Amino acid sequence: VQLQAFGGGSVQAGGSLRLSCAASGRTLPYVVAWFRQAPGKEREFLAAISWYDSTHVRGPVKGRFAISQNNDKNTVYLQMNSLEPEDTAVYYCAAQRWRGALAPIEEEKFTYWGQGTQVTVSS
Repeated sequence: VQLQAFGGGSVQAGGSLRLSCAASGRTLPYVVAWFRQAPGKEREFLAAISWYDSTHVRGPVKGRFAISQNNDKNTVYLQMNSLEPEDTAVYYCAAQRWRGALAPIEEEKFTYWGQGTQVTVSS
């Protein structure tokens, strides 16, 4: 499975970005998630979506971030609105086989990772 994350960039506070994660080589039901890592901080989970379109968005970003996928299920999106300087980070998408439930999200269970895309939010 290959994942490619793109769509990052620089934006003013209050702005929006949509990140994309293109997946190839996947043949089994899966879960795709977005994580981010800010400088000097640990990587944190943001949102996940299953093959079956169930979603799970982490509390602190719920209401600002939304996860979705296209009808072909080969691209997963992270729509980010009302961005804040604290959202500045490298954003990663990751995938794991569907294990029957979307939660709890365990980072170590995600086997496949994209290369990351930088998001910079200025005040």
